[in-house]
Amino acid sequence: MTETVPQEQPTASTAATVHRLDDHRPGRPAVRLVKEPAAPADRAPASAGEAVDRPDNPLADWLTVPDEPVLPAWLRTPATLRANAGALVRLSGYHARYHSIRLPKYGARTLVLAGRGAWRAGTRLWPVLSAADHTLTVKSLREKARAGESPEVALAHQAAHRARTEARRWRFGSAVAVAAAGGMALSVATAPVLISTAAVLLGILAVIGKREHVPFLDAAAPPLRIDMSAQQLNDALRAAGLLKAGKGEDEGPKVTCVMGPVRDGKGWAVVFDMPRGGGKTASDVLAKREVLAQELGVDEIQVIMSRVRAAKGGNAGRVSMWVADDDPYLAPPVPSPLAKMERFSIWDPIPFGQDARGNRVTVPVVWQSMFFGGLPRRGKTFTQRLMTAAGLLDPWVRHYVADFKGGQDWMGMRHVAHRLVLGAEQDAIEAFKAMLKELLAEMERRFALFRTLPTSICPEGKLTPAIVEKYQLPFVFLTVDELQEAFLAMDDKEREAVVDDLGRIARRGPAAGFISNYASQRPDAKSVPTKLREIITIRSCTQVTDKTSSDMVLGAGKAAMGADASLLSEDHKGVTVLVTGPASFATVKNDLLETVEFNTMCLKGRALREAVGQLSGDAVGDVTAAADAAGYTIAPVLSDALDAMRHTDRMHTADLLARLVNADENRYGDWDADKLAAALEAAGVERTTKQVKIKGVNRAGYRISDLEAAVPEELLLAARTTPVEPAATTRPAT
Repeated sequence: MTETVPQEQPTASTAATVHRLDDHRPGRPAVRLVKEPAAPADRAPASAGEAVDRPDNPLADWLTVPDEPVLPAWLRTPATLRANAGALVRLSGYHARYHSIRLPKYGARTLVLAGRGAWRAGTRLWPVLSAADHTLTVKSLREKARAGESPEVALAHQAAHRARTEARRWRFGSAVAVAAAGGMALSVATAPVLISTAAVLLGILAVIGKREHVPFLDAAAPPLRIDMSAQQLNDALRAAGLLKAGKGEDEGPKVTCVMGPVRDGKGWAVVFDMPRGGGKTASDVLAKREVLAQELGVDEIQVIMSRVRAAKGGNAGRVSMWVADDDPYLAPPVPSPLAKMERFSIWDPIPFGQDARGNRVTVPVVWQSMFFGGLPRRGKTFTQRLMTAAGLLDPWVRHYVADFKGGQDWMGMRHVAHRLVLGAEQDAIEAFKAMLKELLAEMERRFALFRTLPTSICPEGKLTPAIVEKYQLPFVFLTVDELQEAFLAMDDKEREAVVDDLGRIARRGPAAGFISNYASQRPDAKSVPTKLREIITIRSCTQVTDKTSSDMVLGAGKAAMGADASLLSEDHKGVTVLVTGPASFATVKNDLLETVEFNTMCLKGRALREAVGQLSGDAVGDVTAAADAAGYTIAPVLSDALDAMRHTDRMHTADLLARLVNADENRYGDWDADKLAAALEAAGVERTTKQVKIKGVNRAGYRISDLEAAVPEELLLAARTTPVEPAATTRPAT
């Protein structure tokens, strides 16, 4: 029920006339909201703007500043001017090449039309010269007499026409004589003059012989990379069912082009509004990306579309479309600027890559959590590593890393990581669960501290730059790669507990300075549960097999909005679909950060942390990391064996070989127990016992104490000097 509220009647002191400025602008209907008595004569003088827009001002419409931009879209910036000038040159070149190879065809067509023109000129000229169409016969005179026309008048007209015809014959004869004289003069002229004259005559005759509405030149249909028009766009939208088809000569409704089409970089840009009354929105256009690409004659990866929101002057029916000349993601990757930086602040957005139009894409990670998914060997780990690499260059970031693949991708983090878990074996799983408990304890400790701080220091109950250094609370960067391997190695009860721990860190941790960075292959309910994926704020996906898999990584319904990683091909390595919000996404060619550069950044990160006293945890106690930092050379097999046994104090030979092969198959793929024993003995390892007992099974194996004894003593002393930590750092027992 709608309640009617009586309005207060205006008094003499409050009466006024309400106007809308839009009422006085050209092209807009005048709609009066309230009409009240005019203002009294003693009203205060109006401002300049009000004086112009007053309805009694006869110049109001003329003085109103129009809403149209001063310059057209193609002339607003030097870049668009150069792009459109280049497009004009390419278009002209295309037409020149197209028609030049058809010159023989055009020559033959000219001869045919010239012959037809000569015949047409002769048949039309002869009746004029002979006056045959005006000759009166006895039969025609009788017919005129029956019609009541006087024969004398008809004969007089015939005589006058005959006189005019004789004058035409004299003029025509003179023209023929002049032409003959010209022909005799041309007989002694040079070849170029003869050819030019013949071409002119043939051209005149060809024009006479040309059929109406039949073009002389073949219609050139340049490809989309050369030309794009509003008509092409309307035809594509109509074919996709987004515009109604017209009836008869009416072509139906069309879109309103707010900008373009104009050249923009290496493609065409257009911003358009869907027509009202058709019931189609910008979201409907985004959902038809594949059909529109087919109608435009390009691959869907070349069509980049997005909604234009109200903040940028858009509405629910406004679409921004950019169509690339070629696949924009096949270009060589751009080296990451992080590789050349000496220091970086995690408070700043992280350089991530470039979009299709070459614009830089950065990702803010403070207060966020991230998830990376996709098929193997499509650059997923390299992309995830960009985020962690930025944290390496900020000494006030503490790294917790778990790599359940156990390869070389994250081995460099042993120089920096407070906790480093490698592999998906049982001892690594136990170390990972202990790491999560440590993180949860640290998170609760921080929130307890925040509750004791005044609002002047902690205004929003979150970490601030001042709190970071004053209370020695660095950001905590949790990186987990190949998460599905850990879950598949757990039973249901263990998996549920780990999912709850990871969810608590991703849900509550950002306010305490925790940044989660998870990666997995195609996630499903078992490998990466939905209740963990759905609380992640930033998602990135490399190529996947279908739209369902894409939605599993990026979120339900994202493929229908245009964020579809299944459109990527096997050639798109290092290309991801990045979702940063409910309606914010982009396809990005990621910056390239190779493993060698990443390892160098790990050494930079170690030096930065040593300078401010923030090197802690496993990075301090890691013997091989300390050797690398000090410039010592340790045999590769000894270094790799120490890394493989970092979570346990003993290991069977068969298990150690399996981990070495997993870490570096090229080096250890053909090794056996004897070759491993010989290599370790050559590296200085003296085994106190050749048999080790693990879970009641006594088999050939190694103790980590025997491996560490082969390392120089000064390195062992440096590794044992571990600073005081806020949480327990003891190695979990096996």
